[in-house]
Amino acid sequence: MNIDQIKNLHRILIVSLVCCFSFFGNQSKAQDFQFSQYHESPLYLNPAFTGLGKMHRVTLNSRIQWPSLPKAYVTNALAYDYNLDYLSSGFGLMLTRDVAGSGNLGNTNASFLYSYRVALGKKLVLSTGMQFAYNFTGLNQNGLTLGDQLLDNRGVSFDNELSNIQNIQYFDFSGGMLLYSQQLWGGFAVHHLTQPEMSLIGDSNPLNMKISIHGGIRIPLYRGPKKMDNISSIAPSFVYKKQGINDQLDIGFNWHYDPISAGLWYRGVPFKRTDPNAGLYDRDALIFKFGLIFPDFQAGYSYDFTISEFGGASGGAHEISIIFDFEAKIRKKRKKEFIPCPTF
Repeated sequence: MNIDQIKNLHRILIVSLVCCFSFFGNQSKAQDFQFSQYHESPLYLNPAFTGLGKMHRVTLNSRIQWPSLPKAYVTNALAYDYNLDYLSSGFGLMLTRDVAGSGNLGNTNASFLYSYRVALGKKLVLSTGMQFAYNFTGLNQNGLTLGDQLLDNRGVSFDNELSNIQNIQYFDFSGGMLLYSQQLWGGFAVHHLTQPEMSLIGDSNPLNMKISIHGGIRIPLYRGPKKMDNISSIAPSFVYKKQGINDQLDIGFNWHYDPISAGLWYRGVPFKRTDPNAGLYDRDALIFKFGLIFPDFQAGYSYDFTISEFGGASGGAHEISIIFDFEAKIRKKRKKEFIPCPTF
């Protein structure tokens, strides 16, 4: 066996082990995927963001994680939401698709979202949101390479566990709240309140609730001729997530000089040790972002530079976001009932 064959065999074993431990282990728990550009995927972050665009908003997010592995983790999301301002409401639809590992474990999720806003004086708005989702999860067994196939050099596995694998479907419910002014925002969301079963082999493996807390502030650095024309600003923000025994903090800032946007984030829980005996700390990645922001359109690219013990072998993660946010042309414009949610 030459070096290339050994490397390929090693990669197959890694991917197989990842798949087996992630989805067949009794102690494993399913976890949600994530977007590094969390404010460029507002409906996924918190249903309370539904309808906080100008009128029509279309959001596209695409992420490829660990591209150095033979089968990367690929996530895509497409969302549309509508601001029905005179009813203090927002309506949205979101479709997500996540494919993981060599077995092409796929999660397809379709959601309907609704939000309702209440003005707290002239400078604050409280938005509450709900998300009703239907999820389909399935595994492509033809993509798996199991141990008996490697040992016997055959293309068919006789592992009895394969016959127990089944596709699953379930309903899900989430909710959230958001408080914002023209320059600051803060909120929380609770996803998977129903804690649906996620096991593909018929045992008990509920999807843990995910609790997210997020906030930020936009600080003008230089204004243009008009009072609200922020040519230059900086926006520090954070999001903290906890799901089961796992938690994560993303903290950083975004700098904007019309129309250029750039940002830097740190992902990890500072001072939390993953292994006290080895002195290892919970650190995951540095995130670099670059984007362009125009009145009705914005686009962004980010790269996750891995700083954990996993190192550069994973290849980090690449992510893009595209947002169309515009008003339809109408003959008589209505007076805005609520102040707009700040840009991030």
